[in-house]
Amino acid sequence: MAGFEAVLFDFGGVYIGSPFPSFIEQSTQLGADPDLLIQLTFGSLDGDSDHPWHRVERGELSMLDARLEILELFREAGIEVDPFRLLAQTMSPHKEGHPDVVACTRELREAGLTTGLVTNNALEIRERWRSMLPLEELFDLVIDSSEVGVRKPDPQIYHLALERVGASAASTLFLDDLPGNLRGAEAVGMRGILVEPDPAGALAELRALVGLR
Repeated sequence: MAGFEAVLFDFGGVYIGSPFPSFIEQSTQLGADPDLLIQLTFGSLDGDSDHPWHRVERGELSMLDARLEILELFREAGIEVDPFRLLAQTMSPHKEGHPDVVACTRELREAGLTTGLVTNNALEIRERWRSMLPLEELFDLVIDSSEVGVRKPDPQIYHLALERVGASAASTLFLDDLPGNLRGAEAVGMRGILVEPDPAGALAELRALVGLR
């Protein structure tokens, strides 16, 4: 398997569609700067901070309290938009997951590789997102940032994943749709693969690296 023993995946933007393209489209229709709205709603996509959304994903803050804090950030910026309503409009029910990514994950396990899921998520939607995939069939481990108290791209979450998966960083591949999260994985020694809205290219790269045809 070309020296790789384990493959770790992100959830949103990999197994289901990312909300960001629709969020950007909706923002543009409102005449707002989508980059600013994303920054105010989600904080930096490339780092970890005390932004309310980051604290939600570390399990430190409820989504209700985060919404109040984020609305205040919007008011301070002079923007009269409720980003949580906007986000709700952009979310699509991908209950089956992306079939090609799911199928590839099954092939990896059948080929003897260890697979894992490492997701930045919120406690309040735990049951919802976990119901979208047959987790026990697809993964040897699942790490939810809100349960372990650390989120990507903090190096701790990658080290935790490697410890639980029982593989070295050099023998582990990591797939994510956010470049910042990939840089975090690569900083601890993993090989990163960027997943675009169409995951075909990432899956082709993955198959080539592990020797799947």
